Amino acid sequence: MLYRAYRPKNFSEVRGQDHVVKVLAAAIKNKKTSHAYLFAGSRGTGKTSVARILARELGVSDKDLYEMDAASNRGIDDIRELREGVYSMPFESPYKFYIIDEAHMLTKEAWNALLKTLE
Repeated sequence: MLYRAYRPKNFSEVRGQDHVVKVLAAAIKNKKTSHAYLFAGSRGTGKTSVARILARELGVSDKDLYEMDAASNRGIDDIRELREGVYSMPFESPYKFYIIDEAHMLTKEAWNALLKTLE
């Protein structure tokens, strides 16, 4: 798949999202990152790529990076399983980092459970 071969690996390789990159890079530099970010936009605009880069820039290892495809894992039980891991310590990073791809596909019940975790 070509999109994987050409996916940006750092903020300097991201195209078309200058404002987002600038804000995130400044937050990292000033040590003022938020506990949660929501990236919204059309398919192919770099949401997942930017999230992965953000995790790397924050020093998150692969062991502490969790990705969930909410198009396939969209129910309340999937979010409950995710929530169980939220409260444990990271393995080898300063943070645990969760990327919930296609979050708009979550059921209403799953969204409510996720929002409680984010609060």
